[in-house]
Amino acid sequence: MSVLSADTQKQVEQQLVKNKLIAQDMLDQLHKKAEKEHTPIFGLLVSEGHISNEQLTKTIAHVTNVPYVNLSNARIDPDVLALLPQDIAERYMAVPLGEMQHRLVVAMIDADNVQAVDFLSNKIGRPLKVYAASEEGIRRVLKQYKAKLGKEMADVIEQQEAAEASAETASDKAADKNITEFVQDSPISKALSAILEYAANNRASDIHIEPLENEIKIRARIDGVLREIMRLPKSTEAPLVSRIKILSNLKIDEHRIPQDGQFTVKIAGHDIDLRIAISPVVWGEQVVIRLLDKSGTSLKLEEMGYRGRSLQRIRAALKHSNGMVLTSGPTGSGKSTSMYALIQEIKNDEINIVTLEDPVEYKIQGVNQIQVNNGVGLTFASGLRSILRQDPDVVMVGEIRDKETATLAVQAALTGHLVFSTLHTNSAAGILPRLLDMGIEPFLIASTVRTVIGQRLVRRIGDERESYESDKTETEAINTTIGSLLPETEASSKKQSEELGYKTLPLRGQTAYTLYKGKDSPDAPGGYKGRMGLYEVFDVTSEIQELILKRSTSSEIQKVAREQGMITMREDGYLKALAGDTTLAEVNRVAAADSA
Repeated sequence: MSVLSADTQKQVEQQLVKNKLIAQDMLDQLHKKAEKEHTPIFGLLVSEGHISNEQLTKTIAHVTNVPYVNLSNARIDPDVLALLPQDIAERYMAVPLGEMQHRLVVAMIDADNVQAVDFLSNKIGRPLKVYAASEEGIRRVLKQYKAKLGKEMADVIEQQEAAEASAETASDKAADKNITEFVQDSPISKALSAILEYAANNRASDIHIEPLENEIKIRARIDGVLREIMRLPKSTEAPLVSRIKILSNLKIDEHRIPQDGQFTVKIAGHDIDLRIAISPVVWGEQVVIRLLDKSGTSLKLEEMGYRGRSLQRIRAALKHSNGMVLTSGPTGSGKSTSMYALIQEIKNDEINIVTLEDPVEYKIQGVNQIQVNNGVGLTFASGLRSILRQDPDVVMVGEIRDKETATLAVQAALTGHLVFSTLHTNSAAGILPRLLDMGIEPFLIASTVRTVIGQRLVRRIGDERESYESDKTETEAINTTIGSLLPETEASSKKQSEELGYKTLPLRGQTAYTLYKGKDSPDAPGGYKGRMGLYEVFDVTSEIQELILKRSTSSEIQKVAREQGMITMREDGYLKALAGDTTLAEVNRVAAADSA
């Protein structure tokens, strides 16, 4: 239910006493305890077992004049469940019960919230008849969505046995035909297609299929956050994993060692490349599927979140014909996408661009892309040697993982090539000491590396957003983190804002700043939709070259880079939060304070 007014809460308490669900003296004692522990009285009533959540929900519904339904033992027909899509049902904790007088009957936790009911009605395009129900009741019905798919997948076991028996008694040709048809039309294939389609439609970057002792759990990483989407019977694990292995051209009888593969599916009219990683775990085989959807990814620097000084420094580096541009960040932080964007920025018919990738994530017209294949000896190092004999102007190495690859990349930059690559470090400044750790001589690093980039991904605020004034803690964090970057006077505001890449920024030292948050909806869970980058970019100047020659630490390099105008990832995030692109909470989640 939505937050109750004081008057409504008092009426509910009186009704509970009137219905003899709790005695007045016990209610008074609980009030004192709730005040002492700063706990809601209704939460205390339920947690201590004085009344059930079902009894509380029914009483609140009675007081607020909302019809109530008990879903404790409800079994909803699958055709009725189909009237309300599962993702909307889960987002609004609302489940369909049937149809009545051309209206869809739904049960909701928040049944007296007129705004939520109107939004849900508009979303599905139908008038609603709303009942109140407890959270436990709603969740029991939500599980029936999953049970429907789970049952369909469990049925595949029996169908497999029947198909195999049929194949044994038929001719070889007929058996081949039956098996082919079974693979294409089986419930397992349909279920896998449904999982992939759900993930693609919700902009998921990864799907995790995780075996547990008695079931399998399926989660999707949407906008960088993992969310459970369903649980399936344990009996479906073997056929589901086998189906994925078949599509990925992997060994279906190998269960002891990890396997990697890939395949492509067509969803909503466009191709999505899938990278498959299968690993043996305690309860079976875990499958992680990475979805690479070119159509949903912008390869324009501005749209990815590059602004102001960072954008200017990158474009200046791209004008050189040699040297290295290196990107750092953890797995899944968008490093490869940044590399592709750099290539897209300079690509033309006058230069030869060759890439060496593991795997080739996005295929780009006019670029010679090579797929690493360790099985046949095509490693980053051996591939890079071959590339340098192909007269390239620009070389992209997917990742520098070892000394040999690092040495060859440096040599390529020294001999007149522009080299792009990535490393795994926590910050841009950490790239240079990392190369030192790999055994690259300081003078070679100083003379070849031109620009380094550190990055993270944060969730964007959705299309519908609302403003609010920052509280004391948020205001203090803004003043501490980016106070020196904000304009001091109205006269300097325009120039300073444009330098940082924004139309306008607030003046520094305010007691409150205007921030933004998204409105939670099925299209924007938690108020977020899509992601953008936080970046820190600096050039290797003569001062930083001297630090490299002295084998200085990353913190010493970071300090000088900041003195020379580098915006850190955390500062970049706070500026984007003030501009309404993301939230402070999201920036704090991915950009640690020590990077500021």
